[in-house]
Amino acid sequence: MKKLLYAIVALTLLAGCKQASQNAETDTSDNKKTTLVAYFSASGTTEAVAQLLAQAADADLLQIEPENVYTDNDLNWRDSLSRSSVEMRDASARPALKSAPADLSQYDKVFIGFPIWWGVAPRIINTFIESANLEGKTIIPFATSGESPIEPATEALRADYPNLNIIDGCLLNDITFEDISNWIEELKK
Repeated sequence: MKKLLYAIVALTLLAGCKQASQNAETDTSDNKKTTLVAYFSASGTTEAVAQLLAQAADADLLQIEPENVYTDNDLNWRDSLSRSSVEMRDASARPALKSAPADLSQYDKVFIGFPIWWGVAPRIINTFIESANLEGKTIIPFATSGESPIEPATEALRADYPNLNIIDGCLLNDITFEDISNWIEELKK
């Protein structure tokens, strides 16, 4: 009798999951998300924060990927000839993206995340911003950093892109889901 009861419950749950799956597949544009979390992460630190943020904000997630992945040698900030050092000394450097950003027209709000390099956003963030149509959207920077604050990076982005609505960002080091949720609520005020 117990086995029969378990089988009925299992079939009921399976049918419910199948129906939910079919509903998701036939979903219309009414349920499209209007918030995007786009991020660049060279070591995985910013990626972990971006995933938490996307979950807390009920947002889509987009990884900003370089055409050529950064190696440990590329990221050696003590080497003045490393790829990251050379890029960061050249304000016009625009590392190529693995692929162009998709159509972002459905999004009203775009969080852009990055590790802070040399006090500002890595140049690949400039590549992304210049490749995506972000006019009319609210752009919210977020960053991870060993020591640098986010304010100079945000100000540099505003100076580079005065026609975009870039609001104050947040440094999200050692952050919890609750902390991120509280920040998102503050942004709504």
